[in-house]
Amino acid sequence: MAFCTLQFYGESIQKTSSMNIILPEKGKGPFAVLYLLHGLSDNHTAWARQTGLERFCYDESLIVVMPDAGRSWYCNDSRPGGLAYEDHIVRDVVAFVDKTFSTIRSRWGRAIAGLSMGGYGAIMLGLRHPDIFSAVSSHSGALGFAHEDRIREDRHEINEYARAVSPSGEYSLWNLATRAANSPNPLAIRFDCGNNDELLSANHDFHEHLEKLGIPHQYDEFRGGHNWAYWTNHIYKTLRFAKNNLLQVDGAKKLKSPKNT
Repeated sequence: MAFCTLQFYGESIQKTSSMNIILPEKGKGPFAVLYLLHGLSDNHTAWARQTGLERFCYDESLIVVMPDAGRSWYCNDSRPGGLAYEDHIVRDVVAFVDKTFSTIRSRWGRAIAGLSMGGYGAIMLGLRHPDIFSAVSSHSGALGFAHEDRIREDRHEINEYARAVSPSGEYSLWNLATRAANSPNPLAIRFDCGNNDELLSANHDFHEHLEKLGIPHQYDEFRGGHNWAYWTNHIYKTLRFAKNNLLQVDGAKKLKSPKNT
């Protein structure tokens, strides 16, 4: 299989950005794509460096794209000097991947996932752009970001950034889920968190919120904390989830409907 590191110009952020990409060993495509997002202290190299991701993907007919987004929380920062990383992912990155590789160019061919900040980003981007992604997965997601009832639990600098980019709560997962409850493009949603993770309560509360809204999803709690040992042990669940909720490699039909698996 091929492992690529690419630099390209991101129009939305007006700068060069990087991504790592794992390409399938077999088949000619078109292939489904999993966009895999990094955490707050990481970059586009973290998933490949810290886990056995390339080995886990060996027999999968799936392109895995790991873009860089700095410490942006995958949001658009409209302040002077701020960068539009939401637009960067859903416009620049997706368009570049579709133009460069043999991909299934519809929502049925795209899933998005991540850890910590990237777990929040994956669910947020999925809820805001169900026309682009059909499945989302989060590991140890910082799901309380930009949600006022939970914002006090985060660090001061994260609180201040959240209030700056989401003054009206437009980036709150609670608000986004409420608006998505009757969406004509429902997402397949899964997320998990370790039972010793400081973000556990936010994950559990979001699970309860989705249940109250009647939004189908899969939520799990496992032994472990907020660390690479946990994410290495559970990333295969995201790969399996993506495979079960995206189009087959030939694009002929779905393996399963985009519902909870």
